[in-house]
Amino acid sequence: MKRFVTPIAACVAATLLTACGSQGVQPNKTITANDVVINYSDIAQAIYTDSLTTAQTLKLAIDQFVANPTEANLSKARQAWIDSRVPYQQSEVYRFGNAVVDDWEGKVNAWPLDEGLIDYVATDYGTESDVNPLYTANVVASTSLTIAGQQVNTTNITPALLQELHEADEVEANVATGYHAIEFLLWGQDLNGTNPGAGERPATDYDVNNCSGGNCDRRAAYLVAATDLLITDLEEMAANWGANGEARQAILAQGDKQGLATILTGMGSLAYGELGGERTKLGLMLHDPEEEHDCFSDNTHYSHFYDAKGIQNVYLGEYQRVDGSWVKGASLSALVSAQDTILDAEMKGKLENTQNAGQAMVDAAQVGQTFDVLIGMGNQAGNQLVQDFVDSLVAETRTTEEIIRLLDLEDITLEGSDSLDNPSAVF
Repeated sequence: MKRFVTPIAACVAATLLTACGSQGVQPNKTITANDVVINYSDIAQAIYTDSLTTAQTLKLAIDQFVANPTEANLSKARQAWIDSRVPYQQSEVYRFGNAVVDDWEGKVNAWPLDEGLIDYVATDYGTESDVNPLYTANVVASTSLTIAGQQVNTTNITPALLQELHEADEVEANVATGYHAIEFLLWGQDLNGTNPGAGERPATDYDVNNCSGGNCDRRAAYLVAATDLLITDLEEMAANWGANGEARQAILAQGDKQGLATILTGMGSLAYGELGGERTKLGLMLHDPEEEHDCFSDNTHYSHFYDAKGIQNVYLGEYQRVDGSWVKGASLSALVSAQDTILDAEMKGKLENTQNAGQAMVDAAQVGQTFDVLIGMGNQAGNQLVQDFVDSLVAETRTTEEIIRLLDLEDITLEGSDSLDNPSAVF
C-alpha cells in the first residue's frame, strides 16, 4: 500500500556555518541541493565500504570456526555477524528511492525466510506449504532438487548454486543468500516463541568428527559459500557508490530537485512503511515472533535501532564509521533550516525521539527482553516500548512530509503498510 505526498518546483540553497572538523563543507559556503546529494553519496560509499569490511571480518571468523568448530569459535562467528549488521542496517535508508539499491537489496537482506529450504528444522515447522514446494527441501541434506519441474544438481554447494536457489520457484520466502541465511546457519531456529532465548545450534553441527544434525561438511560448505557471496555482493554496492559508480551517477543525473526527492523517499518509506509498519507494528499486532527481523539471533533491537540511525544520518549529513572517524558534509538539515528553522528543529527532535525509543528496546534486550519477548501477548510494558518506537517513527514521517512540502518536491510516494494504514486487513 502506498501513501501520498505532494508537488514540486524549486531549487534549494542554504548558508551554513559548519562545525569544526566537518568534511566537504567550508565555513560560510552556500550549500546547494547538489552539495547535499554529493555528501549523501559519500556517506553511502562509506557505509557500504564498512559493510564490506565487517563482512570480511565475518568471513575470517567463519573460516576459523569451520576449521575448528568449537563453541568458542561459534560464539566469535556469531558476534562477527552481529557486528556486521551495524553498518549495513544504516544503509537501508538508501532503499526505496535508489533503483540500483532496490534491485540489489533482496540478495543480501531478504526476509522472512522458509529456513527448511536450507537445513533441518524442528518437527513443529511442518513438512509442506501450500505456496512453497521447497518449504523443507533441505539443501544441506540433498544432492538434487526439483525446481519448477527441472532437476537441479546440488551436489556442490557454491555461490553460483545459492544464487540459483534464491527465490526459487518465484517464492520470495526461498531466501538462500544473504545475512539471514548466514544467521540461520549460525544460530539455527529460535524455538522459544515469545520467551527469552535465541537459536541454539550446537557447534557440533559443523564437526565432521562428531557430527550432530548430519551433513556437517555440506553445512559448512553452505555457510562458507553464503559468506563469500555476501562479500561479492557488498563489493558490488560499495563500487556502485564510488566516484564513477552506477548508483552515484544515477542520483547525480537526476538533478537537484529529484535528487532531494530520492533522499526523502528513502527516509520516509523506511521510517513508515518498512520499519514502523512491516518490521515492527505487524509483529506487535500479531504477537508473532515469526515477524521478527533477526529472528534466529534475537538481534532485532539493534537492527531496528541502526535502521532508524541511518535515517538520522542522512538528514544530518553525517555518519560515524566503524573505525570511529566521521563523514560529514552538506546536509538536508541545513537546507530546511535556511527556510524554516522551527521545522528543522522539529525534525531533529523527532529523529532523536526515535533514537531514544530504539535505545529503550536495546536496553530492555540487555536484561532478556528482546524484541520477540517485548511483543509477546500479555507483556503490556514490553508492548508499550515497541509501540513507542512505532509512534516515534510515524511522528518523524509526518515531519518528513512537512519537509517535502516546504521544499516543494513533487510526486513523492512513501511506502505504506496495512498494519498502519488498514489494520483490519492484517487479520
